[in-house]
Amino acid sequence: MNIAEYNRNAWNLQSKEGCRWSTPYPDEVFEKARAGEWSVILTPNKAVPANWFPSYPDLSGVKVLALACGGGQQVPIFTAAGAEVTSYDASDVQLEKDVETCQRHGLEIRAIQGDMADMAALSDGEFDLIFNPVSNVFAEKLELIWQESSRVLKKGGSLLCGFMDPAFFLFDHEVLEETGELVVKHKLPYSDVEHASAKLLSEMLEAQLSVEYSHSWETQLGGQCQAGLAITGFYEDHWDAESTGLHGWFPMFAATRAVKL
Repeated sequence: MNIAEYNRNAWNLQSKEGCRWSTPYPDEVFEKARAGEWSVILTPNKAVPANWFPSYPDLSGVKVLALACGGGQQVPIFTAAGAEVTSYDASDVQLEKDVETCQRHGLEIRAIQGDMADMAALSDGEFDLIFNPVSNVFAEKLELIWQESSRVLKKGGSLLCGFMDPAFFLFDHEVLEETGELVVKHKLPYSDVEHASAKLLSEMLEAQLSVEYSHSWETQLGGQCQAGLAITGFYEDHWDAESTGLHGWFPMFAATRAVKL
């Protein structure tokens, strides 16, 4: 199975069905961004610190690569704040939502469909900032993503990235949903393709849900360092109670700011 292509189609479907990450923000959010009042998220709830951006709130002249950012959310915010934005996503439906939302507000972006591990369409040292909300759980390997991110960043440019805590994948979520009991089931690293029960994987594929992978902190954080990026900021975030029975047990997300040396 071609995982990248499968997940592209899965996200197209989820976007059409209006999942949280694919529902454009209300118009007033972008109007406030024009006036210098805005915030964005890399993880489900906590706003990214303002000092992680090269200039805040005015991003005029800042070249931003929005990497797998969903649809109609962060991209038009950055554009309304003055940035020159390229939206790069595997899902053509997500890209269409970014373009449509920006056009509705008289904003222009560049939209490119592609795999995070292959940014050949982008030039070396092109961007001041890469903004990548939690998305690497849909990628089988991360090394090329970090290498490509470092390549397209200017020296001194920043990669802002969100992550899923790999511990999330330790547990039997079927049992958790049915009984509320925490049962450790999987060794890490985890893959839906290799480790989900036959029943669960069959249900996921039939429903065209995206396939996920866990990644170690060494791969997620150490991988950035190996690609020439120095981590200068870090925070954790929780998920909502309605999203998982693990709510309240530990922060399930984290975010980093890494600067190209």
